[in-house]
Parts: sequence; C-alpha cells; structure tokens
Amino acid sequence: MTDFTYSLDADGVATIAWDVPGKSMNVMSLAGFAELDAAIDRALADSAVKGIVITSAKKDFAAGMDLNALARMREEAGADPARGLFEGVMMMHGVLRKIERAGMDPKTLKGGKPVAAALPGTALGLGLELPLACHRIFAADNPGARIGLPEIMVGIFPGGGGTTRLVRKLGAMGAAPFLLEGKLSDPKAAKAAGIIDEVVPAEDLLARAKGWVLAASDADLVKPWEARGYKMPGGAPYHPAGFMTFVGASAMVNGKTQGVFPAARALLSAVYEGALVPFDTALRIEARWFTHLLLNPSSTAMIRSLFVNKQALEKGANRPAVPDQTVKKLGVLGAGMMGSGIAHAAADAGIEVVLIDAAQEAAERGKAHAEALLDKAVKRGKVSAGKKAEVLARITATTDYAALEGCDLIVEAVFEDPGVKAGVTRQAEAVIPATAIFATNTSTLPISDLAGASARPAQFIGIHFFSPVDRMMLVEIIRGRETGDVAVAKALDFVRQLRKTPIVVNDARFFYANRCIIPYINEGIRMVAEGVTPPLIENAARLAGMPLGPLQLVDETSIDLGVKIAKATRAAMGAAYPDAAADEVLFAMADQGRLGRKSKAGFYAYDDKGNRLGLWPGLAAAWPVAAAQPEVTEVQHRLLFAQVLEAVRALEDGVLTDIREGDVGAILGWGFAPWSGGPFSWLDIFGAARAVEICDRLTAAHGPRFTAPALLREMAGRGETFYGRFAAAPAQAA
Repeated sequence: MTDFTYSLDADGVATIAWDVPGKSMNVMSLAGFAELDAAIDRALADSAVKGIVITSAKKDFAAGMDLNALARMREEAGADPARGLFEGVMMMHGVLRKIERAGMDPKTLKGGKPVAAALPGTALGLGLELPLACHRIFAADNPGARIGLPEIMVGIFPGGGGTTRLVRKLGAMGAAPFLLEGKLSDPKAAKAAGIIDEVVPAEDLLARAKGWVLAASDADLVKPWEARGYKMPGGAPYHPAGFMTFVGASAMVNGKTQGVFPAARALLSAVYEGALVPFDTALRIEARWFTHLLLNPSSTAMIRSLFVNKQALEKGANRPAVPDQTVKKLGVLGAGMMGSGIAHAAADAGIEVVLIDAAQEAAERGKAHAEALLDKAVKRGKVSAGKKAEVLARITATTDYAALEGCDLIVEAVFEDPGVKAGVTRQAEAVIPATAIFATNTSTLPISDLAGASARPAQFIGIHFFSPVDRMMLVEIIRGRETGDVAVAKALDFVRQLRKTPIVVNDARFFYANRCIIPYINEGIRMVAEGVTPPLIENAARLAGMPLGPLQLVDETSIDLGVKIAKATRAAMGAAYPDAAADEVLFAMADQGRLGRKSKAGFYAYDDKGNRLGLWPGLAAAWPVAAAQPEVTEVQHRLLFAQVLEAVRALEDGVLTDIREGDVGAILGWGFAPWSGGPFSWLDIFGAARAVEICDRLTAAHGPRFTAPALLREMAGRGETFYGRFAAAPAQAA
C-alpha cells in the first residue's frame, strides 16, 4: 500500500494524488516523502510528461507532518541526534526544492516542468509547505477548509521550508500572523493574503490546475525570490523599513511570549538570519534552527502533550471497551450560560437537543444565546445562514420534561445546589429510557454524593464543561464511586462528537482542574496579604508562562464565586482548612462589593465598559506593601509549585490515573505554562531532585502546603522522571 498514486493523462499531465491508506486525513511520513520523491523523479525523467499536478484523493489535502517521524529521526541518530535531525530535515528540503526547480537549468532558470498544487480542502503545516514549493496553488472554493501553518501552537515552527518561503512571498510583516500566531484561513481569505493563487469551484479544481500546467511558460515557474532584482516585501533587515519591521517583531514576540516559548524565538531567528542570505542558505538556516528547537526539552514536551497525548485522548486512549455510545438525542436541564452553551455545541455537532428550564422564557433565552453564538459565526463567515437555521432547528426549548423521552444522554446544568440538582435528576429519570446516561455538569460538588438522588448510580457521571463552552476545548469527565464503564464511554463519545478534548478523573473534592488552580489563585492572594507588591505577583506569573496572573484570574472568574467555594470548603474540612490567610483578603474584597470584572471592580480597576485599567490602587492601602520584596524566582516557585504539587497529589490519590490527562488537562483547562508541556512535563524538565529541594525550602519558609508528596520524594531518590516511570500507559501511583 502506498501513500501516493501516479497517473499520466493523454495531454501529458502527471497527477500525483496523496491518499494515505487507513487515514481520514493525509499526514506525511518518512516513507511518504520517499514515495513523493520517486514520483517526482519519474515525472521529471519522462519526456512524455509536460507538467505535474499534486493533489489529494481525500476530501482534504493534508494535516501536515507526522511528528512521530521527527522523533524517530532523532532516535535513529543514536549518539548524535542533532546530526540525524538536521540531515532528515534537509532531506525534506531537498524533495521540496526538487519540486520547486522542477528540472530547470540552474543558470537560465528555463526548461523546467510546471508543477501545480490542487487543494480540495484543508491544508495545514507540511500540507501547505508542499504546495508553497509548487509553482501555482489552486484551492477548491470550500468555506469549511482551513489553510495555514499552525506548528507554533504545538511548540515548533514550520520547518519544511514554510518559514523561508512565506516570508519571501509575503514579507516578514505579512507572514507574521501565519507563522507566529498559527492563523488559519479559508481559501478565499488565504488568496486575499497572498498565500494561494486561485480559488476555483470544487468540480473544476483538477481541470483548472491541469489547464494552467499546459499553458505555463518558463517565466511562470520562477519564484519571485529567484528572479533577478527580487526585493523582499516590506524590506530586508538591512533596509530601513525592514530594520524597523524586525525590531518591532522582536518586541512583539517577547511581549506576547515573555521569552518563555522557545519556538517563537527560534522562528524569529530563522526569519531574520534567513532574510540576509540567498534562498538555499536560508533553508539550511531554517533547518538548523528547527533542529535546535526539536532538541529543546520544552518543544519535546509541548509536542508530546499538545499533539501526541492530546490526539491519543481524543481518539479514546482510556475509553472502556464497550460498544459505540454515540449520542443521538440529548437533554439539557438548565438553560443558563452553561446549559445553553452545551446545547449549542451539541446541536452544532448534529445532535438533537431538548433544552429545559423551569420557565419557558428562560428556556427561550437559552436558545437565543445559541442563536447569538451562531450569528457571530455567520458574521465571521464561518457558518452559513442555512447552517445556522439547521443548528437552531435541532434545539427544542421547553419546560416539559416529557420532551426528554427518547434521550440517550442527559446533561444537568442547573444551580450548584445539591437539592436543586437532586430534584431535576428525579424528574428526568421518571421520563428517560432505562438505558439513558445521566450526567451532571458541576465544577465542585462530589459526583458520588449527587448520584445518591439517582435510581441508577451506575449510569450517573460528572461532565465538567469549562466556561465559555464554545471556546474552551477541555471537558473533565468524573467517574463516581458507582459509575459504570458504559457511562464513561458515553461521556467520552459525546465529547468526541463535540470535537473537544476529554480527560477522565475519579471523584474527589474539586476533581482535578479546580484542585490545582485554586491553590494558584490562593497563593497569589496570600502574597497580597503578606505585602508582596501586586505587580510583582502578576508579572512573575506571566514570566513563568501563565496566561493570567492569579489576581486577574480571580477577577475573571469572580471573587464572590471564590468566596462561595471557600465557605463550602471550610465547612467540609473544618480545622484542616488551609486557606484562611487568603480568605481574609478575598472576603474583604467581596464585602466592599469588589466582585471582579463583572462588577467592574476587583483586584483590578475597570472603566465603564469593563476594560482593565490596571491594578486597583486601593490594594496598597488595605494591605501595605512590605519594604523587602522577594525575588521574582521565589514568587514564581510559589505560584507554580502550588499547582504542580497538587497535580502530583491527585496522581497519588488516584484521582488522576494517567499523567497524559494531567498534562493535557492542565494546559487546556487553566492554561498551565504551555511551554512546559504541563505539570508532569514541567517536573521532568525541572528534575525531581531539584523540585524536592525547593519544596523543602518553601515548606520551611511558608508552611506545610509545599511539603513534597511522597511520590515525588521517592522519584527524586531513584532519579526517575514521570514519563520515564509511567510512560504512555495509564499511570496509577503505588
């Protein structure tokens, strides 16, 4: 079985069609590169071939490079991984350069065979780098297709020539959103940006590409940067305008990344240095920086968590072995922000939805929220008016529980009150089929306790969506004491239908995500009470890679919610409650009506529209700043260890059973330092022995909350890493 098929028509056009067996989307492997290389050689050597069209036999073009192939190149290089990676990347450059030159004379740039790319749908990563090496790019008029270079999102940059070619094609400023932000575009937007050349009706795609190939002249094959007199759009680094562009780009990258994301730095270096030299030298520079990046432990961890592990979880790595549990009809109880968001996501995925609330007006408001989200998508061109109508037609807003008849999954999203939840559970179970699964959407209430209201505890499960549902990709599935495998599989299959990423955890206070993020927030608030200057707290967090400082985060989630959680936790834990110091500040803020962004007053000051103006000056009056301030590193250690130690304890306690879920959940759920790959990857980079040493120092200075868990101390003694000990198998701490 081959990844590429070759055919030659009567007009002399060779078509090379990408079609990886057994895959819904093409991905490039090392074997695939070898096949493509052989196909190109065949076409160039055949005098009957007048030109080449590279396309896909699937509905999309390609999802990019199989990143596992990069790992294999590194492993096969043995003691010299840098050489193995560099040579492997240069091999890829060689194939794409062969396509670009297409047999032309290197001096006259004549005599080559035209090569067109015909993209039927999505083209990402290497799936765009390959077309960029062709002489003309045609894309089908497919609004659902996405075209771009998203590598930066998983800790690398486009290392298959995409960086060098796109900068030379668009200029550094024009290429920046696509390289540095991983911006994806539909075909028409990609053409407007100058990335692709033509958007044509899908039924005409191959005919138009072949027509161009047969009519192309020698001049049509010469890339702008190889033509005499070429000047980089916007100016090269030594040009006055270009110099300012690169100065601005450096400032922008460091401003956005705080210097903790190595991929952005490596990308900028490759672009700057490559812009100073001829094209082929620039490709070698790109390959060297790409190799340098692949050897960085941060990039290794990001690729593992955000590509390999994330993909494995989405494909059901920890799904129980039970028959398919695809959801056909969903009931949503509660039409507030969470319930309406869940209803919208499910209807958008093609699921029939019954949205129930106590009042018809409230149920209709919930459906209206879904309509508002669709209106935004229509305005952005992501959804057609027809698709909007179809999605809304799938949502029935009602007060009648009888409408739940035939639902195979219920998601309850009413108030965080056990009594209210118990009432709607009984009402729903009186109507729904005996085989239906009942899920509660809660962020704090124990699932096993809530299951007490159910007549079918084996079919009762927790599904914790993060807010806002339409934007947050993580879903935390919580298995109660009596939850059965079918319920877990149902929840996982439902999340897959919504195209979100699931993690499965066992029931315990705050589950996993909130268990880790609450200590982060509380540590920041504690420091305010201690007299640590708030800007130091917030900036130290961002310099460590956290997207939001703890004070901004509590403002966003609301201070009164923090008070509610604190009171409930204190009532449950009694004398063992550890956060009284943080509560003094939190409760005082709430008493003053400073409830966060929603009240336009919190740890930050806001204008009338809710825009942040800066930290609230009144903090210094209420909690005076101490004369002696800690080092930035000390603040960072307190904020990061507050989270990672709780993650390790969750593993020890059996709440978390797979470190892959711990890392992916941390990044997608609350934004834990993405550069690190997640808390377990962070500890592996940091080193268990060094972590224990810092824990002991923090414990002596700040209290027992920083005590190193027994598992971490044991691993430090053995010189182990989490991924070395637990590998890819579901991990249960002994």
